Amino acid sequence: MNGRMLTTPITAGLVRGALDLESTERGVLPHRLPARARRQIPDGQLTMAESQPSGVRLVFRTAASFVELDVLATKRVFVGTPPRPDGVYELFVDGRRSGQASVPDGDTISVDLATGAARHEPGPVRTLRFDGLPGHEKTVEIWLPHNETTRLVALRTDESVHSAQSSDRKTWLHHGSSISHGSNATTPTGTWPATAAALAGVDLVNLGFSGSALLDPFTARAMRDTAADVISVKIGINVVNADLMRLRAFGPAVHGFLDTIREGHPATPLLVVSPIHCPIHEHTPGPGEFDPDALREGKVRFRATGDPAETASGKLTLTVIRDELARIVKERSVTDPNLRYLDGLELYGEADHAELPLPDALHPDAATHRLIGERFARLAFDAALT
Repeated sequence: MNGRMLTTPITAGLVRGALDLESTERGVLPHRLPARARRQIPDGQLTMAESQPSGVRLVFRTAASFVELDVLATKRVFVGTPPRPDGVYELFVDGRRSGQASVPDGDTISVDLATGAARHEPGPVRTLRFDGLPGHEKTVEIWLPHNETTRLVALRTDESVHSAQSSDRKTWLHHGSSISHGSNATTPTGTWPATAAALAGVDLVNLGFSGSALLDPFTARAMRDTAADVISVKIGINVVNADLMRLRAFGPAVHGFLDTIREGHPATPLLVVSPIHCPIHEHTPGPGEFDPDALREGKVRFRATGDPAETASGKLTLTVIRDELARIVKERSVTDPNLRYLDGLELYGEADHAELPLPDALHPDAATHRLIGERFARLAFDAALT
C-alpha cells in the first residue's frame, strides 16, 4: 500500500441500478424512481420503498488495495417487534464475492405499527472498509442494502477510480412488489431478482417496491423512459392486500400500464408475471393487515380480512388476478408477439409452500428467494434472450 488516500466524487457514472441520484446535505441518495415520478407519490410507503436501493450498486475500475465508503444509513425500528437486522453491503471483485459489511447505526425512524406514528432521530455517518484487494486493475462492485435507505457520503481508495466500461450484457428492467424488492432476503444479491439476473448474465434494474406495485401511471412512465432489453412486470399481491380496486378497474389499469411501457419499448420482450402462491389471499380478498395476535407476541405476521363471498361483486383475490392477467395477455399478444405471460405458481406454488412456507404468511424466506430466482432465470430468460 502506498499510503495515499484519494477521494472520488460519487456520480452517476459509478452507480448502476438507480434511476436518479439526489445530492443532499448529507451525501448522495440513490433513487429508484426519477424526480418527476417522486413528485407524484401519494404516500410514505412508496417514498420509503423507492429510496431503499434494492439492486443498486457502485461499479468501478481501480488498482486500489482498499476501498473505504462513508455511508449514512436509515434504520427502521418497528415498536414491539424484534430488531431488524442491519443492512448488508456486498463486495465483488471481478465478479466474485469478496466480502460484506454492515453499519450499526445511522438515522433512525421508529414506527408504531398499531398507530402508524413515526419518530425520526438523526444519526452518524459510518465508514465501511474493504482491505486486501488484489493490486491489479479490476472491476469492483459494492451492492447496497436492498432494504435500508443509504446515502453515499464519500468514496476513498489508495489508487485512482474510474467508471467501468459498459458491458455487452443485456439490461433487465423489472417491476414488482415487496417480494421483488427483497423482503426477508438476507443479502442484496440474495433477492430473487438479483439471483435471476446473476444466473441469466443480465444487468438488473429492480423497480420492486414494497407495498407499492399498484399500477401507478408514474411507475409505468419511468419504465417507458428507461433503457432495457428485457422487461417484466409482476402484478397482483399489492393490489389485493391494499384492497385497491375492483375487477372492473383492474383490467383497464393493466392495459394502461402496458400501453405506457409499449410507448417507449414497442418491441422489447415484455413478460407479465402473476402472483406466487400466498394462501391468505388465494381466495380471500383484502385488505391485508398485521395480525394483532402476532404483534402482541412480538412477531410480524399478516392476515387477510376480506370476505371470499365478495368476489362476486368484483373484489380481487390472487386466483381472480391470475385469470384476468392470463386473459389480458392472450388478447394483447395477438397484435404484440413479444408479450408473454408467466404464471407465478410456476415460480412458487402450493407444493412449494408445503415445503417452504412463507414465514410471515406473505413474504418468502432466503431459500425461497433463491428458488424463485432460479426458476425465473430458466423460465423467463431462455426465450427472451435468444
